[in-house]
Amino acid sequence: MQSEVDIRHIENNADLAASFPVMQELRPHLTDSASYMAQIKRQYEQGYRLLAAWRKGSIVGLAGYRSLESTIYSRFVYVDDLVVTSTLHRSGIGELLLQSARQQAALLGCKHFVLDTGLHMALAQRFYFRQGLLARGMHFVEAL
Repeated sequence: MQSEVDIRHIENNADLAASFPVMQELRPHLTDSASYMAQIKRQYEQGYRLLAAWRKGSIVGLAGYRSLESTIYSRFVYVDDLVVTSTLHRSGIGELLLQSARQQAALLGCKHFVLDTGLHMALAQRFYFRQGLLARGMHFVEAL
């Protein structure tokens, strides 16, 4: 299955629109394509990039990431979004997307690769552990 997959950045509106149903699997609060596209374009202005996994002409997975710098990690890549369409879980596509995002981090000279996942996401946590990512803290949030 992995050999049938092409990973590349989304660079145009048609591909961005085509990515909406896949992103919506991860972010069901995103309810319409136009708002999603406007959101992603704003994030692009802040350095966000969106990698897509293509299989047989369709987007089947996404990894959204950005390069940041902080006192805790120095220069790092943060993965905002990682999703593979539910029919292709356990296909290796998530691993390919993470590898591609890691390659981008290396090209950018980053020292760390960081992502968050929900405490309720046990399957995702096991996947991240298998990919060499370690839990190093907790993420606290307050809605304003």
